[in-house]
Amino acid sequence: MHKPLIVVLGPTAIGKTRLSCHLCKILNGELISADSRQIYTGMDIGTGKDLEDFKLSDFEVPYHLIDIKKAGETYSVFDFQHDFLTAFQLISEKDKYTVLCGGTGLYLSSALQEHKLIPVPNSEKLRAELTLLTNEELINRLSVLKLLHNTSDTLDRDRLFRAIEIAEFEQNNPKELMPKIPRIVFGIRADRELIKWNIHSRLKHRLANGLVEEVEQLVADGVKHEQLNYYGLEYRYVSQFLQSKIDRNELFTELYKAICNFAKRQMTWYRRMEKQGVTIHWIEGKLPLDQQINSVLGILAQA
Repeated sequence: MHKPLIVVLGPTAIGKTRLSCHLCKILNGELISADSRQIYTGMDIGTGKDLEDFKLSDFEVPYHLIDIKKAGETYSVFDFQHDFLTAFQLISEKDKYTVLCGGTGLYLSSALQEHKLIPVPNSEKLRAELTLLTNEELINRLSVLKLLHNTSDTLDRDRLFRAIEIAEFEQNNPKELMPKIPRIVFGIRADRELIKWNIHSRLKHRLANGLVEEVEQLVADGVKHEQLNYYGLEYRYVSQFLQSKIDRNELFTELYKAICNFAKRQMTWYRRMEKQGVTIHWIEGKLPLDQQINSVLGILAQA
């Protein structure tokens, strides 16, 4: 019997990695990242990898699904679900705890849902039909098929075509069941003002400690500005700054507002998970780390 999967989720800048790493040390566990951008090498500051958090005195947290792709390579939620199951099995074979940590709603849901994702073939017939629609009509069609967690699928027509293709295929084809994985899901939450303060503080730190230079290096390495649009808000807005589309002040103010809105969308996604039957044990983000840890361990002891 596998040890239960421990999930730590929450909005951005809430302290998920720090709590997860300490749980791994206490439980002798290993961490799987559920972040859609931390899979890429060379994207460290903007993705908040916080790899220093993985080094805890005499314990270095083993981790999975971080730095497994080069920037510019493709990686989908289907790839994540497959890699998550593989990593979970490897960790379980060692009779160790797995801590799944992240804030990417699609990735988290794919690990916790009942059905496996399956590869979706291209449909030339559907593509021909979709080419006749405006972008607004495409977005409306996609929104009927699934909740739009972020804007990455709506930024250009090719991604809209593919997103609709996948959503319609999944509606019309039988699904394979996921393995039965016992799990305990923890969420870190805080009031809006604390989250906004955390985002503000972290963004100042990132900009002062090499975020712009990191994106410059990605461009120098051959990542196109069009691609940076799809690697999250930090990379999208810094790309605009490097192209002189916004100034330094706009970079901070517009990026700050966008990240705050993203945090709201994350919480909306988690509430949707709860409505779909996922029990989330909420931990208050304003609590000191040791109290957060004790809260988690207390719930685990009763499980």
